[in-house]
Formats: sequence, C-alpha cells, structure tokens
Amino acid sequence: MKEITRNWPFLGCLLVLAGAGIATPHLFGAYWTLVALNLAMWIALTQSWTLFSGMTGYISLGHVVFYGIGAYVVVATFKTVPLWISVPMGGVVAALFALIVALPVLRVRGPYFVILTFGVAELVKFIILNIETGLGKSSRLLFGAPGAQTLLYVMICLAIAASGLTLFAKVSRFGRGLTAIREDETAAETVGIPVARYKVIAFAASAAIPGMVGGLMALRSTYFEVLQVFNPIVSFTIVTMAIIGGSGDARGPLFGAAFMVGLSELLWANAPRLYMILLGLFLVGFVVFAPSGLVGLLARRGRETSA
Repeated sequence: MKEITRNWPFLGCLLVLAGAGIATPHLFGAYWTLVALNLAMWIALTQSWTLFSGMTGYISLGHVVFYGIGAYVVVATFKTVPLWISVPMGGVVAALFALIVALPVLRVRGPYFVILTFGVAELVKFIILNIETGLGKSSRLLFGAPGAQTLLYVMICLAIAASGLTLFAKVSRFGRGLTAIREDETAAETVGIPVARYKVIAFAASAAIPGMVGGLMALRSTYFEVLQVFNPIVSFTIVTMAIIGGSGDARGPLFGAAFMVGLSELLWANAPRLYMILLGLFLVGFVVFAPSGLVGLLARRGRETSA
C-alpha cells in the first residue's frame, strides 16, 4: 500500500495526460490528434516491454512480433468479426504465441536472448509473408475503419492499462520476484522464487497489450503490409524509449515516450535528414552518461536539491 501511495504523483500525471489526450481532438484538430495517438501507442508499447524486459533484465529485440500478430489477426478478421472482439482477440493470440515460444526462448540469456527474440520476430514475419503470398494478398486495404478520434480513445485506455499493469507488478510480490531474477537469477531460484513460471507469465503478459495496439494501428493506417507491421524499427524504438526514460519502473516509459515523440516532431519539422543521426546520438549519450534514464536524472536532481 505504501508503494502505491508513493506513486500518486505518477498516477496523477498519467491521468492528466489521459485527459489532455481525450480533449485533443476537440481543442487542437486532426494533426495533434494523430500526435496524441502516436504518444499513447508508444507509451503502451514501452510499458509492456518494461513489464518483462525492464524488470527481468532479459532485453527483447523482438517485441514487434506481438504487434504484428495482433495487426494480422484484426486485418484477417476485418468485416467478419466485430472490432470490439477482433482487437482483444489480437491481444489474446499474441499472448498465446508468447506462451508457446516462452519456454524454449527463455532458456537462453544475455546476448543470445537478444538475438533469438529478433530472429523469432523475423521468422514469424516471413511465415506470414509466405501465407499472404500464397493467398494472393501481398497487401490489404481496410475500408470503413474507425476514425482517428475513436482509435485515440481506445489507445489511451490501453496506455493506462499497460501503465497500471507495470506499476502493479512493480510493487507486488510478483514484481519483486522479477527484480530478483534481474539481479541474480540463480540466487533467486535458490531462495524459492519460481523463476521459470514468473518469466513465462511476465513474457505472456507483456505480449497482450502490443497485440491490441498493433490491431488498432492497422485500422489507423487502413493499409496492411506484412513488412510494415513487422518492421524491426518498432522494436528498436521501444528499447530506445525505455532506455532514455529509464526502464526500472512505470515512470520511465512515460517520460521516454513523451521525450521521443516530442523530439521526433521537432526534428521532422526542422531537420528531417538528421533525424536518425541525432536519435542515435541521444541514445548513445543516455547509455553512456545517464544509464538510469530521465527517471534517474530527475531522482538525482531531487536528492541534490534536498541536500
């Protein structure tokens, strides 16, 4: 209970952002509605990544596979299954896929796990690409999808759900178990923490939100193309936001996503050719000089001010 109380400022900030996002279509128009939609999307994705990778230390570079699976489920069932069923179904299928691959994938650690998750995402991408090619549908157009305003409201709900889930896991016994796994997996298993079960649960839980997010963003683009929804850049961007924000708790993804979306809007408007270069420099700078991210910088500044 004390841990939840300490996070009231974070919860208040999250609710203020949600309220601002809900008001955006009415106050600022179509462009800023899309910006708010992107921000909510990245918050949801980065929070879901933090739920597993940030807490266990198993760095995944294949989170896009859940995003892509969810998008494919929604697209494949479009106009045959109601969206209020197909979007959650995308999350369920992504979580089931995570459960299926969890045990073999989670047997490896360190750089091997990073490479393996990237490889699994690429494998699934080309399997679905071959299926679509065999069906004669290299791409699909989605007519009659909901508007950006409706998608924004649903995405805000997913961002809040992902943030709440990460916060709850952080302050719970389950989250403390995941943190123990990150610090020393062998020692955690020795003291009685069910390491394998905790890792599988966290891996599956971290897949559900991206599955639903992928389905919503497929509806947003109204155009489905396999190489687009399984683009590895999605995974790289999630990891970048988590590192810049600080992947230790639920505050980091919020700060990292807000920082990166704001920076991307600024750079695309003023220096589009330098965007990826500057993005890389920011990432290197945070890894070298501020490994705890923006959360760590703010905490250090708070300690210096109080002293």
